[in-house]
Amino acid sequence: MLAALSLTTATAADVLPVTGSWINLFYQDERNKYSNPMDMDNTDPEMWRAKVREMKGLGIEYIVFMATANEGKADYPSQIMPLGYDSRRESPVSAIINEAELAEMKVFMSIGWAENQDDNLRNPAILNRQLAIMEELASLYGSSKAFYGWYLPVEDCLGPVLTDAAVVAVNKLVERAHKLTPGKKTLISPYGFFCCRFDDPKFARQIKRLKVDIIAYQDEVGCVREEFPMPRLKNAWHEMKKIHDATGIEFWGNCELFSWEKGTNSRESALVPAAMPRILSQLVAASQGGVSRIISFMTPGIWSLNSDRYPLGQPEVSHRAASEYLSWLNGDRTLKLLEQSLLGTLKGNGASVTAGTGDAKALVDGITGDENPENAAWKRFEAGYNEFTVNLSATGNSLFLRFLNCHKRGIGIPYKVYLYVADSKGNYNLHAIKDMSQHPNSLHDTWIEPLLLEWDSPAKSVKIGLQSTAPLLLDELYVM
Repeated sequence: MLAALSLTTATAADVLPVTGSWINLFYQDERNKYSNPMDMDNTDPEMWRAKVREMKGLGIEYIVFMATANEGKADYPSQIMPLGYDSRRESPVSAIINEAELAEMKVFMSIGWAENQDDNLRNPAILNRQLAIMEELASLYGSSKAFYGWYLPVEDCLGPVLTDAAVVAVNKLVERAHKLTPGKKTLISPYGFFCCRFDDPKFARQIKRLKVDIIAYQDEVGCVREEFPMPRLKNAWHEMKKIHDATGIEFWGNCELFSWEKGTNSRESALVPAAMPRILSQLVAASQGGVSRIISFMTPGIWSLNSDRYPLGQPEVSHRAASEYLSWLNGDRTLKLLEQSLLGTLKGNGASVTAGTGDAKALVDGITGDENPENAAWKRFEAGYNEFTVNLSATGNSLFLRFLNCHKRGIGIPYKVYLYVADSKGNYNLHAIKDMSQHPNSLHDTWIEPLLLEWDSPAKSVKIGLQSTAPLLLDELYVM
């Protein structure tokens, strides 16, 4: 029997949206191919003002600077290093914080980079330069209404246990930040969920030693630290929440919105937008895991709304990715049904299923899979044409299906879906043909692909035809 449909037991408020985003000013390597193109004027203050307004349109409340200097040059009016922008124009940092103030947004100012993106705070010269950057930025922007706090670029690995050197470095920076700007927040965003030793008592002790105000943990789904990160991540959020409950540190999630154009975690591969169903699963996992806020590296150059004058982002795909996210925020039915199924609250009105091939009965057993093709809940159907007859125990007029989309394991989605609806005499008539298309950035990720089929009037039986060039994995059908 299907798990019962109940859109009232969980609301949009249960799944947190992305309300914070890093902003990256510089082209450093191929990763920035679309977000900060090499041939673009990355110091244009009007472009960054436009990007702040765009973030506001996406529901972003918090802006986090990744860095305010790079390769020995500052993107703010520095007195301790050369300027990286035309001094006759407003600096990029000033443009962003001034526009954020107009938009009533909150800014975390970065104290990096003293040298470059590989700053090593164990080097006293690097640490001292970052502290000098902090002092300059505090004097320039500390009185801005938008100045909310500091992002401390101390991205040490959490696992298996956070090092003593990392704890000391963070606490030194926090101490100086609180002295320069009393009452302002301090934020770090470490990585390493995939190798944390939550069962080691020292792990919790090291987190408790930190004097930072907020930790936004990288979920590492975009970085693909594991072939199938989602099953492990869901547990990691819950384990970390138990630790945070005893610290007084705010518990935030940094859900990665990107995938990779070529290889993963490579400076020779561009960051590109991930599929919305993958992102939605990340938001659900973080929300259920107890985070109080979700921010992300990053929206500018991954999602794009203002594509006419300042076309940052992967052509066409970035705009579509932003539109799909806004569709979810605005209650798109397909994505909301997927959300409810990920939350475990989606139920159907009952049905039986028969098929020409495959174990169709398992598609209405109420058992769903996760983002791993080896999960036993996924039922395999070979490439070609597969047909299901769905007999409803109560009348309904829509059908929701879940496929596993796993390009890297040769598992696909249908390219054509045929819907036949039985009339009062039991004859099946073709009602609709639906095309499904593969998200272009599917080299490395695995996600649950939703499909919603609807017909005009209640029926007691429908027939579904699935045409595919690759094997299919399905776990559940929901009839509404």
